[in-house]
Amino acid sequence: MQRPVIGIWGFMILLVLSMGQIPLAAAEQKLNVLFIAVDDMNNNLGCYGHPLVQSPNIDRLARRGTLFQRAYCQFPLCSPSRTSLMTGLNPDKTRVFDLQYHFRDEMPQVVTLPQMFMNAGYYTARVGKIYHYGNPGQIGTSGLDDPASWNEFHNPSGRDKLEEDQLTNHTPKRGLGSSLSFLKAEGTDEEQTDGLVANKVIELMESRKDQPFFLAAGFYRPHCPFIAPKRYFELYPIDQVQMPGGSWDYLTLAPKSALASTTPWPWFGVNEEQSREALQAYWATISFVDTQVGKLLDAVDRLKLADRTVIVFWSDHGYHIGEHGLWMKQSLFENSARVPLIIAAPGQKTPGQSTGRTAELVDLYPTLADLTGLSAPDGLAGKSLRPLLDDPNAAWEKPAFTQTQRGGFPGHSIRTERFRYTEWDSGKQGSELYDYDSPEGETRNLASEPAHAATMEKLRDQLRAHHPERVFGGKAGKTEKKTAPPAKP
Repeated sequence: MQRPVIGIWGFMILLVLSMGQIPLAAAEQKLNVLFIAVDDMNNNLGCYGHPLVQSPNIDRLARRGTLFQRAYCQFPLCSPSRTSLMTGLNPDKTRVFDLQYHFRDEMPQVVTLPQMFMNAGYYTARVGKIYHYGNPGQIGTSGLDDPASWNEFHNPSGRDKLEEDQLTNHTPKRGLGSSLSFLKAEGTDEEQTDGLVANKVIELMESRKDQPFFLAAGFYRPHCPFIAPKRYFELYPIDQVQMPGGSWDYLTLAPKSALASTTPWPWFGVNEEQSREALQAYWATISFVDTQVGKLLDAVDRLKLADRTVIVFWSDHGYHIGEHGLWMKQSLFENSARVPLIIAAPGQKTPGQSTGRTAELVDLYPTLADLTGLSAPDGLAGKSLRPLLDDPNAAWEKPAFTQTQRGGFPGHSIRTERFRYTEWDSGKQGSELYDYDSPEGETRNLASEPAHAATMEKLRDQLRAHHPERVFGGKAGKTEKKTAPPAKP
C-alpha cells in the first residue's frame, strides 16, 4: 500500500500556519503585575534623598522605573487609604473613615483592582497585608480582607508575633499598634513575618510564571511595633540618629485639629532619648523591608519576568517622626499625607527618572488598567499616570486631595506642586496655607496673610468643588453629611 505523501504545497501551507502562530502568541501575551505594599513607610529612603537611611533595593527599583516625588494618599490611616486605592474611589464614596468598617457593606458590587485582573483571566493572589489588618493584632489572620479579590491568599505569621512580650515600649498606655515600641530581634529575616511574605510571593511567582498574574506582596513593616533582626539596628548608630530640632513657636498659628493626631503633644510625652531610640528602630525596619523587596526583584530577574511585569511599590500613607511635635500619621501635614511611590513598567521611555507632578494613590487603578490594556470600570476617581512614565515633565494640572478626621472635625486638603491648602470643618475650625517653594515651608501658615489671599481663594474653590459634600463619621448609616460652602463661579 502506497504511503501518503505531503507535497511541497502542503508542506508550505503547514509552515505558514505554524509561523503564523508565533506573532499571535506574542500579541496575546499579557503583562504581569507585582504589587508591593508597605505599611506606614514615609519617604525616608535613599532614592528620595535621605542621607542616612539605607534602602539599596528600593533605590534599585527606582532606577528601573519612575519615582514620584509628590505622591499622596487620600486618607492617612490604613483602612481608608487602602480601601480608596483598591476600589479606585475617594473616601467620600467608599464611606470608610475608620479601621472597623468594610467597604462591601456600602458597595457590595464594586469591582476592586485585583478583581479587574481576575475578570480578565489573570491569576490573583495576596500574601500579607493589602487590605486592612490590625497590625500587629491581626497578623496571621485575614483581617478586613476582601476574598472576592483573590484566587489565593496567605496570612503568614512569624516569630515577631510570638516575641511581643520582649518589646521595649516607651508608650505603654497605648496599644501596640500605635506605640513607640521596638525589638532588636534574634534570628534570621526568614523567621520574621515579612521574610515569610517575601518567600511565599517568590514561590507563587515561580509556580505561576507561565500565566498572567497579579501578585500582591503586603509587608507589615515599618508599622509599629518596630521589629527587625538586630543587624538592621546596627546600620544606624544611635549617636547619628537625631530628632527634628528648632522652635515650635510657629504652631501657635496652626488650627488645634492640625496637631490632634499626637496626644499628648509633643511626641506622646516621650523624651528625646526615647524618641531617638524609636526613630532608630523605625529606620531599621525600613532597611529590613528593603531587603525583602530586593528578594522579590531578584526573583523577577531570575525568572526572566522583567520584560513582562509591571512593578508597583507604594505605602498606604506617610509617617511623622517628630516634625511639628508629631509621631505617626492622621495629620494633613506633608510627612503624613505624602507617600513613596515607584512604578516600573516594561517599555517605558524614561526609566530611572523622577517626576515632580502631583499623583494620588487613587491613580494606581486606572494606571494599571492603562498599562495592561484592560478596561477599567467607569467612575474611577483617579487618572492614569502612564504619560509621566514616558515623560516625567509632561503637562499635568491634576492636584492631589487628602482628608482626615481629627479633633472631632473633618479636615480636607489640596496639594499642588507648590502649595498645600487645608481647612478644618470647612474652615470653621481653621485653615492652613503652606508654600513649599519657600524655605519656611510648613513653619509659616500663610492663611491669614493678605498677600496670599488670591492663592488661598483659588485653592479653596478647587477643594470645595472636589468635596461638595463633607462626610464625617464611620459607617454609611451613621455618617453626617455637610454641604461645603459653594465655590465661587
